[in-house]
Amino acid sequence: MSDVAQILEPSVSSDVWRGAVSWVPDGDLWRPWRLPPERTDRVHAPDLLWPARMAAGVRSELRTDASRLSLPIRYTYDAPGFVDVTVDGGLHRRVELASGAEVLEVDLPDGEHEVRVWLPQAGHTAVGGLTLTGASAVGSLPGRSRWTTYGSSITQCSAAAGPSETWPAIVAQRLGWDLTCLGFGGQCHLDPVAEHAIAQTPADVISLCLGINIHGRTSFNARSFAPQISGFVERVRGAHPEAALAVITPIGCPNRENSADHDGLTLVQMRDAISEVVEAQNAHGARITLIDGLNIISADEAGQFDDGLHPGPEGYRLMGERLTSALGSLA
Repeated sequence: MSDVAQILEPSVSSDVWRGAVSWVPDGDLWRPWRLPPERTDRVHAPDLLWPARMAAGVRSELRTDASRLSLPIRYTYDAPGFVDVTVDGGLHRRVELASGAEVLEVDLPDGEHEVRVWLPQAGHTAVGGLTLTGASAVGSLPGRSRWTTYGSSITQCSAAAGPSETWPAIVAQRLGWDLTCLGFGGQCHLDPVAEHAIAQTPADVISLCLGINIHGRTSFNARSFAPQISGFVERVRGAHPEAALAVITPIGCPNRENSADHDGLTLVQMRDAISEVVEAQNAHGARITLIDGLNIISADEAGQFDDGLHPGPEGYRLMGERLTSALGSLA
C-alpha cells in the first residue's frame, strides 16, 4: 500500500467520473451538466436548465484498495442533500450536506473493493478531484453496457432516500450498467436539447419515460401528442440504430389517473397513444420495447406515493426492482 495520494479530476474523458454530459469550471471546482452547456442559448427554457445543472446519476466509480477518500464539494440548495459512498454495491456511508462548501472524508474497508461516490440527485453540486489515500491499486470498472435514461422528476427521483437509491441507480448497480440519467424534474417535454444530449451520449441501452410532464403542463394536445412522441422516438432511434431502446409509459398516478389535462387528454389516453406510436414504429423495423408504467407502479399502490404523483423512498426502491427485471433483458 502506498502513502502517496492519487487525485482523480472530473472530466468527460475520465473512466472514473461517470454520468455527466459535460463538466464546466466553477471557481476552483467543477460542476456537472446533464445537458450540453454549449447549447444553453438555444434551449429557450430556463426551467429546464435549472435541473440540468443537478447531479442526478453523476458519480465516481472505481476499483481500489485505498484506505480513505476525500472530495472537495460545494452544495447549494434549500434542502439538505446526500452523498452516498457504496462499497461492493452496498451502502457504506451516507453523508448529509447543508448548503456550503466542505471536504468529505470517508474511511474505506481494508482490501480492494468496488467503490462508488454518488453525488446528490437534487440541488447544485460542484466538486474537485477525488483524492485516494493509501492506494496501490486504482482502476476503472471493466467494460459495461452504457445506459441513457430520459424522463421527469420520477426519473430524477429527488425524494429517494439517497442518490444510490434512485430507481436508475438501483437498476444500474444491479445490472452492472454505466448510467447517464437525464431525468429533469417537471421538464420532460421532448426538448430538442434533450434529444441532442441523448444523440451525443454513447449508449448500448436507452430508455425513455414519457408523458407525465406533458400531461401536467398540456405541452402538446390531442392533435400533436402522438406525432411529437413519434418524431422524438424515431430521431433517437436514428441516432443510435444499434442500441436497445425502450419506451416506458407513465406509472400510475392516483391524483391524476382519470383527470383530463387542459386539452382533455387523460393519462389513460396518453398510454394508449404511446403504445400505438411504438407499434407503428416497430412496423417499420424500429425494434422498440414498450414497458407499461402501470406494471412498474400501479395507481392502486397508493402506499408507494408521497403526494399522489411522486413515489417516496420505498416506491423508488420498488421501481428499481421492477425495472431491473423489465430492462434487464435489453443488454
